[in-house]
Amino acid sequence: MSAQPDLLYSEEEEALRAAVRDLLTDHCDPAGVIARTESGTPHDRALWKALAEGMGLAGLLVPEESGGQGATHREAAVALEELGRSVAPVPYLTSAVVATEALLACGAEDLLGELAAGRRIGALAVGLHTAPGAAFPAVRVENGTLHGKLTGIADAAAVDVLLVPADDGVLYAVDADAVTIAPSTSLDLTRPVAAVVLDAAPGRAIGDAEGAVRRALRAGAGLLASEQLGLADRLLADTVHHLEQRKQFNRQVGGFQALKHRLARLWLEVAGLRAAARNAADALATGEDTDVAVAVAQAYGSQVAVHAAEEALQLHGGIGMTWEHPVHLYLKRAKADSIAYGTAGAHREALAGLADLPAP
Repeated sequence: MSAQPDLLYSEEEEALRAAVRDLLTDHCDPAGVIARTESGTPHDRALWKALAEGMGLAGLLVPEESGGQGATHREAAVALEELGRSVAPVPYLTSAVVATEALLACGAEDLLGELAAGRRIGALAVGLHTAPGAAFPAVRVENGTLHGKLTGIADAAAVDVLLVPADDGVLYAVDADAVTIAPSTSLDLTRPVAAVVLDAAPGRAIGDAEGAVRRALRAGAGLLASEQLGLADRLLADTVHHLEQRKQFNRQVGGFQALKHRLARLWLEVAGLRAAARNAADALATGEDTDVAVAVAQAYGSQVAVHAAEEALQLHGGIGMTWEHPVHLYLKRAKADSIAYGTAGAHREALAGLADLPAP
C-alpha cells in the first residue's frame, strides 16, 4: 500500500511562489493585460523572457541533463497557480507543460533544451478542447511533407515550433515559419487559439504520436487545475476585499448575511479545488493513480473557477461590468478553461470508467 501523499506546500514551493508573484506584481498588472488584449499582440514576450530565461520556469519539468531544472509537476503547479492569479498572457501551459511533456515522451533532447532555456516556444498541434484519451485529428503525409489543417491550437501565434501528429502515427516537429497560422475568434484573449494550415510543410519525425499526445494532454489537464485554483483564489480574495471596502446604508456590504453565505460557500469550493489540484500535481509527479487524480481535478476545477468568476462579477456590482475592471479577463479565462483539455462532463465520464461505475 502506497504512502499517503503530502499535499502541503514545501518551503521550496513557497519560495518559488513568492518569486513568481513578485515578478508578476511588477510586470503583469491588470491594466497592462487589458491593454495588451486590445493591441492585437496579446502575448507578453518580455514577461515570458523574464519567466523562462530569467527564472528558468520553462525548464521546470525538464531533467538537468537535458538543460532543465529537474523539478516536478508540483513546482510547475505552483507556477501555474501564480500565472492563473494574474491571467498572465504567456504560453506557459502550452509550451512549458504540454509541448514539453510530448517531447519528454519522444526523447527529443535538442528541442527539450531549447524550450527549457526559453530560446524557443513550442506547442502541441492538437485542439485545446481535446481531452486526454480522446481521438485527435492528424495531418496527411505525402511525398515526405505534411498536408492538412488543424484548428483550435492554443498560443499558435507565439510559437517557434509545432509538434504535429500525422496519419502515419508519427509526431513531427515543424517550424512555425513553414506553416500558415490563421487566428481564430477567441473568447479568452489572453490565450488565443488559431488554425494551423500545412501545405507541403517539411517536418522532422521525433517519436510516436499516440503516446506523446496522450501523455501531454494528461499533464495539461492535471496542471490546468492549478491555474484554475490560482484564478479562483485571486477572485475570492479580491471580492472579499471589495465587499469590506464598499458601503451601503452606512454599513459594509460584506457584513450582509446573504453575501457572507455566498462567500463562505465559495471559500469551501476553492479549498476543495486546492486539494484536488495539489493531488493531481502530486500524482503526475509520482505516477501513482494519475488518471484518477487528473479526472477528479478537472471534473471539479472547471465549475469552481467559473463560479468564482461569476460571483466576483456580480458582487463587484456595476464596476464589475466595465471593460476597465479586470474581472472580465478572469471570467473569459475560466470559461475557456472549462472546455480546455476536456469538459467536466468528459472527465466525469472518464472517472466513472476508471472507478468501474459506468453510467446506466
